[in-house]
Amino acid sequence: MIDVMMFLLVFFVLLSINVIPALGLKLKLPVSSQVAENHPPVRVLISVPIQGNFLIDDKDYGDSGAMAIELLRRKKESVNGIAVIINGDEGAALQRLIDVMDILKSNGIEALTISAKRK
Repeated sequence: MIDVMMFLLVFFVLLSINVIPALGLKLKLPVSSQVAENHPPVRVLISVPIQGNFLIDDKDYGDSGAMAIELLRRKKESVNGIAVIINGDEGAALQRLIDVMDILKSNGIEALTISAKRK
């Protein structure tokens, strides 16, 4: 009985660290001289605390004007734009979220995601 349990443990450990190769289709992609590189949008995380300044990727940029300048800089540097994710504290006023959304929209960033925890 212990041998079977030990075998299952070793099997799942090896499977989880990809020692045992996964089965699947082996494909060889076709070639083309006109292939374009796929650049995903740069992910930008904006935090909205209850009090204090907004944060971009956990860095305080002071007032909303500095945040707008930083967002524009990141948008210009990115080939395919930026993907904005807003992390808001549950106790933060709705007006603070609307302020962030106004800054995004005024700078031509219309797509955003608001993160939340599952109930």
